Formats: sequence, C-alpha cells, structure tokens
Amino acid sequence: MDLLKGKKALVVGVANDRSIAWGVAQELHKAGAEVGFTYAGEVLGKRVRPLAESLGSTFIEELNVNDDEAMDKVFKLWEEKYKTLDILIHAVAYAEKDDLKGAFYDTSRDGFKTAMEVSVFSLVALTKRAVPLMTGRETSIVTLSYYGAEKVIKNYNVMGVAKAALENAARYLASDLGTTGIRVNTISAGPVKTLAASGISDIRGKLRDHALISPMRRNTTQEEVGKSAVYLCSEFSAGVTGEVLHVDSGYHIVGSPDGIKEGEEE
Repeated sequence: MDLLKGKKALVVGVANDRSIAWGVAQELHKAGAEVGFTYAGEVLGKRVRPLAESLGSTFIEELNVNDDEAMDKVFKLWEEKYKTLDILIHAVAYAEKDDLKGAFYDTSRDGFKTAMEVSVFSLVALTKRAVPLMTGRETSIVTLSYYGAEKVIKNYNVMGVAKAALENAARYLASDLGTTGIRVNTISAGPVKTLAASGISDIRGKLRDHALISPMRRNTTQEEVGKSAVYLCSEFSAGVTGEVLHVDSGYHIVGSPDGIKEGEEE
C-alpha cells in the first residue's frame, strides 16, 4: 500500500528491535513514508542506527528530549534536509525503576518530576518545534499510551499517572492545532515485551493475564500498533483528532475476566 507515499516521518523513541516505535516505523515505511529517527544516547544509537539504515533512512540523530537546545538542533537539521514534516511519532517514556514498584504514595518528588518531564512534556516540546514544519497541510502527530492511564495497574504507579497526563496533553494539543491541519492522536497499546516494559515488575504476569482476559485471547503485536499508526497518519482518519485508539485485543472493554476456563491460566 502507498497510503503514505511521499510523506516524511520522524520517529522519536526507538530503543531496539522490540520497541513499539520500531513496529510503527516499519509500517510507516511499508506504507510509503520516508522515515527519520532519533535516539537517546550512544548506547541506544548503536542499536537504532542499523535498524534505521535497514529502512534506507538517512536521518538518524541523537536527541535528549530534556534538552531544549538539542531539540532545536534536531528540528533545524530536519528542516534543512526536508523543509517540511508530515508525521511525528512520539514514543518516549521513562520512570525511575524504584517508582515502578510498591505503593504509589512512596513515589519520590524527583521521580515524579522525571516521569512527567520525559513522558509528557517531551510531547509538548516536540510539538512546539514541529508545528512550523507541519502547519498548512494534512499532517499527524501520534503518541503512545497504555491502559494504566485509565485504570490502576499494579506496579505501573507513576507511569500510569504520566500516561494519563500524556493522553490529556494530546487532547489539548489537538484543540490548539485543530485549524492548522495538524491532527494529534494517541494509541493505547496492550503490553508488549519491550526494553521499557522490562522495568515494570512482573511484566510476564501482565502479558499472561492480558492474553487470558482480552476478548481476543492474545497479546498485542508491534505490527498491529504500527498499522494503526498508519491509519492515524493517513487520509482514512482525516476527521479524527484528540482520540485515544485502543489497540489491545479488546482488553479495555472487559470488566471482569469472565469466560476463562478452568486450567486456562496454567
């Protein structure tokens, strides 16, 4: 399919080949988009660069989303190379490991600030710099969330609060940008075994429970999230903005795990 033929996309947040953002990047590429990447530090750069090059990417830049000057530099480089930007994928989230276990009320002040700055304000800061390159055409910004933004997920703690703020930030940005041609949407993906997810206690249990409880009786894949991102970045979602699209095998609709057969949890 050439749904995104001629489009230029910047993906922020790929860490390795298990990243949801990598699944998104692959599907954008398959749909015809030219994809650029940023990476957070040289350690991740060694993983991201080969992936980006496998898609023919020629824009692979280091970016610390907590550094305004670094963001200014990346967007200046993008403008010099491409002039415009059609798609921005925000897949950035971080919380201190100690704040992802135990009681939420034990969250440290610094840990709370870190989670909010990296996971939420980064979307606002990136959007601010992207707007001049995206305004006046049909363009899209997509961020990634999780059901812990809506309901309490054990050990998700401060990240759940940050994701709730992220989803609302996306709505406010969608309102700000509604008349510019820029649409802002969120994908709430089911749990995927990523580098970031490995910091959450009992991620294996969460993946197991998701597959047992979701109506489709399985976990979410990178590819499924990526294809949904293509939809949100294409003309087929032209009337959609400020939306949270759940790509979680229907997990979010279940009120109780009815229908699990005896022994199915083994």
